[in-house]
Amino acid sequence: MVVMENERKPKRAIACDNCKQEFVISDDEKKFFEKVKVPYPKLCSQCRSQRRWAVRNQNKLYKRKCDFTGKSMISLYSPDSKHKVYAEGIWWGDKWNPMDYGRNFDFTRPFFEQFRELQLDVPRRGMHQDGTNENCEYTTFGMSNKDCYLAFACFFSENCYYSSLLIKGKECIDCLIVNEGELLYGCVDSSRCYHSFYLQDCNDCLDCYLLKSCNNCKNCIGCANLSNKSYYIYNEKASKQEYQELKEKLEKGELEKEREKFNKWVVGQPQRYAHMVSSENSEGDYLYNCKNCYDCFSLLNGAEDSRHCQLGGLQAKDMVDCTMSGQQIELIYEMQATTGAYMSAFTNFCRFSKNVYYCDSISSCTDCFGCIGLNNKSNCIFNKQYSKEEYQHLLPKIIEHMKGTGEWGENFPIKNSPFPYNDTLAQEYYPLTEEAARSRGYQWKKEGKKPELEQKFVINKDIDLVSDKVLSEVLVCEKCGNGYRIIPQEFRLYKILKVSIPTLCPDCRHSKRMAQRNPMKLYSRQCMCEESGHDHAGRCKNEFETTYTPERPEKVYCESCYQKSVI
Repeated sequence: MVVMENERKPKRAIACDNCKQEFVISDDEKKFFEKVKVPYPKLCSQCRSQRRWAVRNQNKLYKRKCDFTGKSMISLYSPDSKHKVYAEGIWWGDKWNPMDYGRNFDFTRPFFEQFRELQLDVPRRGMHQDGTNENCEYTTFGMSNKDCYLAFACFFSENCYYSSLLIKGKECIDCLIVNEGELLYGCVDSSRCYHSFYLQDCNDCLDCYLLKSCNNCKNCIGCANLSNKSYYIYNEKASKQEYQELKEKLEKGELEKEREKFNKWVVGQPQRYAHMVSSENSEGDYLYNCKNCYDCFSLLNGAEDSRHCQLGGLQAKDMVDCTMSGQQIELIYEMQATTGAYMSAFTNFCRFSKNVYYCDSISSCTDCFGCIGLNNKSNCIFNKQYSKEEYQHLLPKIIEHMKGTGEWGENFPIKNSPFPYNDTLAQEYYPLTEEAARSRGYQWKKEGKKPELEQKFVINKDIDLVSDKVLSEVLVCEKCGNGYRIIPQEFRLYKILKVSIPTLCPDCRHSKRMAQRNPMKLYSRQCMCEESGHDHAGRCKNEFETTYTPERPEKVYCESCYQKSVI
């Protein structure tokens, strides 16, 4: 990439072009922008994040035809999408060539307008799989999974259902962000747990129900902030018989009722201000072995010198504004779903590439600009091949043109997303009404009139008393009224785990799990601890950045006070 001078001088505070809120660009960010040779952003970090999430549909699936073979397939794109969509095997194969769609850059028109036309012409991947999954037709963004169903962005998992962001999961159902779990139900942000139910922020737990922020516990029910404990019920020591009696009630259909009791109780327990392990000079949440990371969330194992990033970050360095990043990446900006990238920006679904800007769905490319669907290419613009000298001569002219149109340094606009706003993860993290989305020019998927369904099948809470007749029934979600079915694989797992048939559809269950997590946004707060023996008189004076909003009812503690509260 040719070095281009910053034309927008830094200011103490900048008003976001979208939400009008003021934001500050730190000295570290200014140095970063100089490295990657882009101007300072016009949008605040939250609006930039919304813009990235708005290009990612992860869990809204449709039945449609492959535009190459005409065969029916499951896809992230609805049948009425304007895009050409190929089945994964076709897209990755050699029966078509993305270079056939190459074209010249038109200096009389805006870049984003021309890129949108290219995007509508070049075929897109139906499910964003990489060919390593086995019997996972309804799995998106997955890798090396086997026999999974409606499992999204899961890796190396087997027999998992209705879950997202699992790594090495086995026999898990209705889970979110779980690492190395087996026989789990309804767990969130937990690692290395076995045969447990409704755990959140737990590690190394066995045969437990309804835990929050517990470590290395077994045979516990309804507890919070415990470590190395066995046979506890609501943070009180219990006998083996008391545990077994309550467990049998939960297995006979009382788990959801007990969950309501637990959710009220746990609000009164101390909450850790942030989840960080071995992280130096960092602020955010769920940061593991990170260094110099600010306003970052769910980064794993070795992320360094990064800001405003969410989910990913293995062995990553110098990232700003990245979501769902993979491993071994450095000097990347405003990128979504990226792995093995270097010195690149404004690119979605990028693998093992260098010096790529404003690209989409590319792999093993270097020095490419405004390209889509390329693999192992160099010196390309708008999918057209150039010599190295031609590329280096033409690219600065395009950048100057984009400066004149105000596009240079800005990511793809939401209105040009391949998906309707309400099909994307932006609707989960930054929900909008149809009216608000359309007023901003965003696409919106209009839902058809819901059929009026009547719940005919009586669901017994005791799973032992439910026959396989349920497999032929259409159940009605008690929240949204949509119909849903139980598949044989999940029915088998319900029997093994001894949990009731759910009364909510998969989408509503997913929404409840998402609601358990705090927003990926930081708020300045003071520790709420007033306990004696915590090395402070009255209320603790420590201040911190946390994802708990000031109006939340939980008691949020600093790290020191929280550790003193752990049993």
